[in-house]
Amino acid sequence: MAAERNADLSELLGHLTTCWDDQNRQLARQLHDTLGSSITALTMHLGLLIQQLPADKALHDRAAQMKQLLLAIIAANREMQLSLWNDKLEFLGIKAALAELVSEFGSAHGIRARASLPDEDASYGRAHKVVLLRCLEEGLRNIAAHARASEVEVILDDNDEQIMLTVRDNGLGPGAASIGARECHGLRMLRERAIYLGGTLTLAGAEPHGTLLTMTLPKTASGAA
Repeated sequence: MAAERNADLSELLGHLTTCWDDQNRQLARQLHDTLGSSITALTMHLGLLIQQLPADKALHDRAAQMKQLLLAIIAANREMQLSLWNDKLEFLGIKAALAELVSEFGSAHGIRARASLPDEDASYGRAHKVVLLRCLEEGLRNIAAHARASEVEVILDDNDEQIMLTVRDNGLGPGAASIGARECHGLRMLRERAIYLGGTLTLAGAEPHGTLLTMTLPKTASGAA
């Protein structure tokens, strides 16, 4: 009975996370299509108005301030879109999305970050691509918060049967942390998402030191595609 209930809860959690992803994707698209297009139009109108302004320094200074404010809003809107849904995953594929995330993380945190990815962009299902990207995001987030690492390596590999994503750092190691720890909500959610797709998520110490986060997924998911 307990096993059946756990299976039901796991299936429900998998379904909910899929729904959250779909909702985030829709919200990001709305931000792009409505707010983004409106801000772009305002920027164009402001540019036309600036061309018609009289030679008054105060007016031009105020117009310049308005332009900077609009540029800041554009950047914030873009950041919100990416936090909801990485559109590169959809338009450029999993390889480009992972590579850019690793590069941006290295630049932002002053860490040597490298990615080893397949030569060709694999044709994974959308559910697989989303959970792989979420795994990398969570792994990098934990490295930035706890690892004190100077190097990060991300490896994506696959064969005829399974896909494996590995996030390795040379930091302090997992210590007493584990995926099942109550405070590790992000990792616990990732583990359930992997299980929903018929896969696994493991966290272990790396040699000679550091942390190894590994997600393995079957090519054919047992959960929703």
